[in-house]
Amino acid sequence: MARQGQFGLLRERRFLPFFCTQFLGAFNDNVYKNALVIMLAFHAATLTTMSSGTLVNLCAGLFILPFFLFSATAGQLADKYDKASIIRYVKLFEIGIMVVGAAGFLYQNLTLLISALFLMGLHSTLFGPVKYSILPQHLAVEELVGGNGLVETGTFLAILIGTVVGGLLIAQENSATLVSVAVIGTAVAGYFTSRAVPSAPPAAPDLKINWNPLTETWANLQFTRRNRTVFLSVLGISWFWFYGATLLAQFPNYCKDVLGGDEHVATLMLTTFSIGVGAGSLLCERLSGRKVEIGLVPFGSIGLTLFALDLFLASPTVLPTQTIGAAQFLATTAHWRILFDLILIGMFGGFYIVPLYALIQSRAERSHQSRIIAGNNILNALFMVVSALMAIFLLKAGFTIPHLFLITALLNAIVAIYIYSLVPEFLMRFLVWLLMHSVYRLETSGIDNIPDEGPAVLVCNHVSFVDALIITAACRRPIRFVMDHAMFRIPILNFIFRTGKTIPIASAKEDPKLLDKAYDEIAGALANGDLVCIFPEGRITDSGELYPFRSGINRIIQRTPVPVVPLALRGLWGSFFSRKGGKAMTRASHLAPFKRIGLIAGHVVAPQDVSPKALQDLVLALRDGGK
Repeated sequence: MARQGQFGLLRERRFLPFFCTQFLGAFNDNVYKNALVIMLAFHAATLTTMSSGTLVNLCAGLFILPFFLFSATAGQLADKYDKASIIRYVKLFEIGIMVVGAAGFLYQNLTLLISALFLMGLHSTLFGPVKYSILPQHLAVEELVGGNGLVETGTFLAILIGTVVGGLLIAQENSATLVSVAVIGTAVAGYFTSRAVPSAPPAAPDLKINWNPLTETWANLQFTRRNRTVFLSVLGISWFWFYGATLLAQFPNYCKDVLGGDEHVATLMLTTFSIGVGAGSLLCERLSGRKVEIGLVPFGSIGLTLFALDLFLASPTVLPTQTIGAAQFLATTAHWRILFDLILIGMFGGFYIVPLYALIQSRAERSHQSRIIAGNNILNALFMVVSALMAIFLLKAGFTIPHLFLITALLNAIVAIYIYSLVPEFLMRFLVWLLMHSVYRLETSGIDNIPDEGPAVLVCNHVSFVDALIITAACRRPIRFVMDHAMFRIPILNFIFRTGKTIPIASAKEDPKLLDKAYDEIAGALANGDLVCIFPEGRITDSGELYPFRSGINRIIQRTPVPVVPLALRGLWGSFFSRKGGKAMTRASHLAPFKRIGLIAGHVVAPQDVSPKALQDLVLALRDGGK
């Protein structure tokens, strides 16, 4: 499989047809929904005796109802059958739905209009598990972040463009015909792009379908909980939809009642937010180094809290007395701060959501992947319903929309702290990511020599107190480090080492029991298929040169024969965390930001060829530029 950057994926048949299909589906959803909502808002009296407000809320409920009723079934179907075939059947179903919806517009029939809306919710329910579970089958692990970034960007742009187009079409004199042609034409185009999606064989072809949505939903959630990190990632995604739904639902009234803007200002706000999400989603690949970097998730949650808080602070306290258009809105400097907050909320939302989806795709058991994503969709829908109920309650209680932004920001901070306390791996990866994007600029070579799965021992020269963090940042897989017990106890670093399940070790003279325990833990980790990294010198260099490799590597390999990958760190000697010139971390002059460093991985060494001297020669050659 060719491995390309995210924009290179748009030239690949394994991604482009799927991207176009999902883009057209999201676009069509929003053309139809917005055209319907606007028509009901202005012409409900000609269709029914219900109020326009009741109708609009009924439509919102009907669209989301299928996610509760059919997500569990959709997840099973996506695991049991070829996902590309499911996509094509779903797109044929969409054509039929849009024919029903078009008839509703042409004949002004409310029953047909609402039936089509419910069926579009069913369409999205069936497509959802396939949308995210097909990516790991067609993309390499290092392409998942970039691929998800493109999908999220495309989805938000499709929502934005579809919303605008739906509003423009329904405002025309011959609106029914225009909307009908647009939605049927888009559905047909989506079917033709789906025909080019390459086959994605089923993950569980022998699966017996459980048609009971309640028991199957419960079974999916119970299975997801077995992998704590995946389950909390699902909850994190659902929380993002709660956060996003709370903000987006308030945009129209916030624009009208707080800012005094017209519909063009509301569109400007939605556009700004969508551009932010797209930019953040696309930046994820560059910021993550083309791996699933969950360190971006805490970074994203910090931004979501700070800029929602600033949106509250930037909101005017005096209610407007007149309505202004987009040009007048932009002419006021204070309004630029609001747009700045919106674009950054969107951007940090992209940093937050893309790695979480990629994490689920990379760590969820393949045979249950679609069902886990279906369970995620159910929780997303539930969280959005709770969001709407909370907003209704708070607004009826006398809170203003800016107060709602403030409460959402504070809740986001509380939820983030809670999740990161349960899974400190997120915070640990954030600290590592922060180090790599402030103090150092890391360049890697040969990292593909580290196996993507299965046990192996990594051996590396020991130059500084942050060597383990640098190796962690460069490697796609979690690593169990073997580390001197004294270094293991260093404040702050100790949190990172404990979170990463570092194995403390001591010499036989210092603590023979701890030494034996360390070797037992190493053997256990390798037996579990983990990567283990050791620093065979047994100490951090104080001269810049390698100390002789000790015999511990022989004891490890004799007990558990596994491949060994030599690594070499470059450029760290003389940095703030090295011992050049004396004690480490005492010379501020060595704390130069964005210092370029390197990590080079050599070819795999077979167990029978392992010896301390041979490995030392390989590491030295890699460090000094050899091959």
